[in-house]
Amino acid sequence: MSADFSREHHAIARGLWPLAGVDEVGRGPLAGPVVAAAVILDPRAVPAGLDDSKRLSAARREALFKEIAETALAVGIASATAAEIDAINIRQATLLAMRRGVAALAVTPLCVLVDGNDPPALACVCEAIVQGDGQVASIAAASIVAKVTRDAMMARLCRRFPAYGFSAHVGYATAQHREAIARHGPCPEHRYSFAPVKGVWQR
Repeated sequence: MSADFSREHHAIARGLWPLAGVDEVGRGPLAGPVVAAAVILDPRAVPAGLDDSKRLSAARREALFKEIAETALAVGIASATAAEIDAINIRQATLLAMRRGVAALAVTPLCVLVDGNDPPALACVCEAIVQGDGQVASIAAASIVAKVTRDAMMARLCRRFPAYGFSAHVGYATAQHREAIARHGPCPEHRYSFAPVKGVWQR
């Protein structure tokens, strides 16, 4: 079952509009940024079939990304770099990326709904919803935007650092990726605080 707009309708009835859904992608990989997106959907033009990005095919994500970009009232996209992740840890970098994503919105939200159980500190009402990306349309839209954006970023990094195969695994710790790190050492886009990079190389 796909995500719906019922939480947003409830917020509108309470006077908490505009509302942004927020999600991130890339907490677990050994390389690349963590990317967050914030999306304020148009209640009159909610794309059909919004869902957790992990449950959608790449082609469906791309199609929905385009539709979200064309119909949403506002979309904010932001990231925290591998160096920032190493400096402040992945949790703090994720929260930072989320705050940046909300700040990048052209419309200031009165309410933010975030996937998970660890919301960022924001100057508005903010609620975390576990598995919200599969339940709440705005969060599902944010998960799709973040996933498509990060995959494209990793494809660009693959062209810069072809030895690691970033396009195939988008930075996750696959056998192929671990073997490439062992053979070539890490590149500047690796997270030096993450195993198996940690303790072997220093940034």
